Amino acid sequence: MERSLTLELVRVTEAAALASASWMGLGKKDEADDAATTAMRNEFMKVPMDGVVVIGEGEMDEAPMLYIGERLGQGVAPAVDVAVDPLEGTNILAKGTWGAISVIAIADRGNLLHAPDMYMEKMAVGPKAVGKVDINAPVRDNLKAVAQAQGKDISDLVAIVLDRDRHSKVIHEIREAGARIRLISDGDVAAAINTAFPDTGVDILFGSGGAPEGVLAAVALKCLGGEIQGKLLPQNEEEIKRCVKMGLTNPHQVLFMDDLVKGDDAIFAATGVTDGELLKGVRFQGTRATTNSVVMRAKTGTVRFIEGNHRLERNSSNGL
Repeated sequence: MERSLTLELVRVTEAAALASASWMGLGKKDEADDAATTAMRNEFMKVPMDGVVVIGEGEMDEAPMLYIGERLGQGVAPAVDVAVDPLEGTNILAKGTWGAISVIAIADRGNLLHAPDMYMEKMAVGPKAVGKVDINAPVRDNLKAVAQAQGKDISDLVAIVLDRDRHSKVIHEIREAGARIRLISDGDVAAAINTAFPDTGVDILFGSGGAPEGVLAAVALKCLGGEIQGKLLPQNEEEIKRCVKMGLTNPHQVLFMDDLVKGDDAIFAATGVTDGELLKGVRFQGTRATTNSVVMRAKTGTVRFIEGNHRLERNSSNGL
């Protein structure tokens, strides 16, 4: 893949963030998501690549654009898989709270897991704890391993977990082990990424969330040198059949980094929509707006933070 694609992808996430941010706090999550999706798709069509959506807004009959199988870009090399979440945190944006982002990941064609839309149990850590954790091990053992890898006491660790009833057991076990918890309402892609940045104050992610989001997080953590492990959690026979169709004869097998994103090259980009630990949200100032984005590439390990200043009256005609 050409390194010039990194900036092209930031333009795409910026477009989605700008389009959805104006809906912040209005309680209209569907309208915000539609705005992000439309803007992202329109900007994607300008990118010099031959992209196929493998993780998107749903099947063709469920989503009018950014559906699984849709072709994106100008139809020229490189040929890539595309994973998108135009607005991760629709509820966050509707309520005007913390951590909504616009997200893209790409990898060479055939290298991203075509994750079905079902739950996945996940555990994510930053670079120091890579190879030290095991999703099948007890919570206490994983916390001990992360603490040792980081030279901390367990009491100094912060685990991040989606605030859901289904996580009551893991929350209890984290607290019993002596670690602290940051409960979040939504947005486990951002939560997983935060484990790889010491300044965010997050050391490990536990719990289940969407499988597609697990693949997006895996691309980011591959770029950052972190780790995510996952196990699909099919809820019925139909979901088990979908796993088998993907080639997973054991739907409950552990999925490691190379199962989620193969190869040595992938690019991840995200733009903040509302303020978060890593990225500031969109700031509107009359006819201008400011965005904060991060873009990273696995092949080089490069991570860039980009601040964009946009003239809003020009965006629709001249691009971003």
